[in-house]
Amino acid sequence: MNIYDISQKAGVSIATVSRVINGNSNVSEKTRKKVMAVIEQYDYTPNAFARGLGLNTMQTIGILCADSSDPYLASAIYYIEQMLHKEQYDSLLCCTGYNQEDKEKYLNLLLSKKVDSIILVGSNFVEADEEKNQYIKEAAKSVPIMLLNGAIDAPNIYSSLCDDYHATFQITQKLLKTGHERILYLYNSHSYSGKKKLKGFHDAYSEMGLKINESYIQYFVGDIHETRDFLVNLTKKGLTFDSIITSDDNLAVGALKFAKLKGISVPKDLSIIGYNNSMIATCCDPELTSIDNKLETICKNCVSTLMNIFNGNSVPFRSVFSAELVKRETTDF
Repeated sequence: MNIYDISQKAGVSIATVSRVINGNSNVSEKTRKKVMAVIEQYDYTPNAFARGLGLNTMQTIGILCADSSDPYLASAIYYIEQMLHKEQYDSLLCCTGYNQEDKEKYLNLLLSKKVDSIILVGSNFVEADEEKNQYIKEAAKSVPIMLLNGAIDAPNIYSSLCDDYHATFQITQKLLKTGHERILYLYNSHSYSGKKKLKGFHDAYSEMGLKINESYIQYFVGDIHETRDFLVNLTKKGLTFDSIITSDDNLAVGALKFAKLKGISVPKDLSIIGYNNSMIATCCDPELTSIDNKLETICKNCVSTLMNIFNGNSVPFRSVFSAELVKRETTDF
């Protein structure tokens, strides 16, 4: 039994059945009772596709993320799904990995499911090579595309993001102005967000007329203990530092492990600053000073922007939120 069978047995159109299922008031009471009697007789449960017929909406949002095991991305998905649920929207989640072909494949898969919109969670979906972003621009010709913490300038693509550039710029200048001379910047992503953070670090030095020793900018991908060992190896090569800014809290906890292993006092001899203000920042000892990138706020803005689009309201193509430094026990300024 499906919506087509219901319409035939009730002697009404598929659109009328859809309006009854969705509680649309533009149906007479007599017709509504006729349709409901058939639905009850055959114990029919409408699926998402059936609900969408006649109303031009599936009440379903597609969500793409690269890796749901990543704490930042997992938290974003949680917030978005909870907020969509409050708006009575379902969601379909696909984890793409970081391969370009897989990203395109899963986005097209969601489009084939007739979703009302697609949310791309994480700045890794935005490529420096504009050609690689073309599949997103093409998808935006069919449905609104929301980018969480990334931005592409094209019609029907909307962004909700944190100002990662100024957050890193300001904390770098703060350390420089409080006497830190050997600041290590440790990052693990070349994404849109990762590049903004790195530029903020560079520009903080430039504005103060200081030259950066490039050996103090280190790219590393690994777990907490691998990060610890990576820092140990840097010191073996003769690199010393009095502070570490990281692009992610996991890297910062790795730096804490390094300090403990080497007997370095934190924050007396080494200041450490994380990024994302995730749960892990308060699970370590000492608790981690971290930059709060307002993840819940940008997720809320992402969903509210979509709802306004669906309601025909005017919305900005890009909403940018300021980060906040949450000072705990790994800095002394």
